Amino acid sequence: MKLSIVMPEYNEEESITETIDQNEEAFAKVNIDHETLIVNDNSKDGTLAVLMAFADKYAKVRYETNLGSNGFGYAVRYGLERFSGDCVAIMMADLWDSPYDLIRYYTKMIQGNYDCVFGSRFIKGGTVVDYPVVKKIINRIANAIIRMVMRIKYNDTTNAFKLYKHKVIDGVKSILPPHFNLIIEQPLKAIIRGYSYTVVPNSWINRKYGVSKLKIKEMGSRYFFYPGVLFRREVVF
Repeated sequence: MKLSIVMPEYNEEESITETIDQNEEAFAKVNIDHETLIVNDNSKDGTLAVLMAFADKYAKVRYETNLGSNGFGYAVRYGLERFSGDCVAIMMADLWDSPYDLIRYYTKMIQGNYDCVFGSRFIKGGTVVDYPVVKKIINRIANAIIRMVMRIKYNDTTNAFKLYKHKVIDGVKSILPPHFNLIIEQPLKAIIRGYSYTVVPNSWINRKYGVSKLKIKEMGSRYFFYPGVLFRREVVF
């Protein structure tokens, strides 16, 4: 089963090389057919020049530039319309996510024949390193609200690092928001619509370079408001 990695990135010239080198080094140790599709979200720094060098260095890595509407959600949607694998993971380009965790996701999916594998940084075995205090507080409150509103046990819905079979992506496509709430809508729709899933611990390490594209003030309100909207749309109606 071929694994695709969709990696949205904007102005990540400092981290993208290390991210890809780290990923390809990990996958060189295992027998997993894979591809990495980097979605350059119309970066304004030197990212494009860096990406061009990957064409010769790694056969499993390709990139495309999203010249249309820009933003995290749009970049992810662009990649999810163009990946070629039987399953796909959304992975950050800033060294937040570990390729070894992704290998465990993939192995778990194969062994259990799950439709989705979700990561949690807040269960036994999960770790966070240098997590900003305010961001963590908002994260835990938001996830508690999501669990209560959606009546689920999964405690890290806001974690973007998840793995889905291709059929799940097709099954939850209808309305995807053009911002970080996309990472909430996808797993909740998958759960509501009856796709099988399991949760495994994963690690998260704060970025070494640049600044986060996630704006706490902006996303705080979206995290708290959006689950109720989705619940009414998917369940009540």
